[in-house]
Amino acid sequence: MKPAPRLFTLSWLIAALLAILSLAGLLFPSAIYPSADLRRAFLANDVVNLLIGLPVLAASLLSAKRGGWFGQLFWSGALLYVIYNAVAYAVALFPSWIFMPHAALFILSLAALAGVFTSLDLPALQRGLAGRVPERLSAGVLVGLGSLFFLRSVGQVAGGAAPLSPEFAVAVADLLVTPAWIIGGILLWRRRAAGYALGAGLLFQASLLFVGLLVFFLLQPLLLAEPFPALDFLVIFVMGLVCFIPFGLFVRGMLRSG
Repeated sequence: MKPAPRLFTLSWLIAALLAILSLAGLLFPSAIYPSADLRRAFLANDVVNLLIGLPVLAASLLSAKRGGWFGQLFWSGALLYVIYNAVAYAVALFPSWIFMPHAALFILSLAALAGVFTSLDLPALQRGLAGRVPERLSAGVLVGLGSLFFLRSVGQVAGGAAPLSPEFAVAVADLLVTPAWIIGGILLWRRRAAGYALGAGLLFQASLLFVGLLVFFLLQPLLLAEPFPALDFLVIFVMGLVCFIPFGLFVRGMLRSG
């Protein structure tokens, strides 16, 4: 089933709002991020949103417009990426008025994601991908990483991070998103139709998050004159490989399925 035109309109609105919010943060950092901790957490991420999040969302929309479920799966992954970031921004910036457009971005992206997912022909997707993608490897990575980050975020929210701090906000985003990784991984392990759709989108989102974090580490010293976190970069790079490899194999299987 082809996505309704309103979903494309809604997603372009999401892209525009993401661009506006990211540019506002870069152009007016003191007004948008009144504390040093907020600027340290989000200035570099605003650049990441413009360099990665926005182009990926736009490219997935253009691909989906041409038809087929390949673009739709990446579209869902790009929206998941936006949802994750919107939650982190909204929580960290609460209760100032700045949190409201990020909360709106979260709600709009969630609505668009639901529309994209329900427009997929899940039985056809299952027939096309079954046996052509690494179900068990991809499922294991999603469940493993999802469980790891979920437990870590529980510890942070329960007492390891100050309420409404950037660290707390990222933990809340993990709490909301990583259960979907676990559920999607379980469904993919069991080769359910929904598991193939969730698996592709979630692997794409996870890969984007790891790439975005690596770019974030590279940008922080340039924007904030801070030392380059070499050890953190290496750890995230290795963890990213755990996600990049099954995602690459998944994409190869998608391409072979036609």
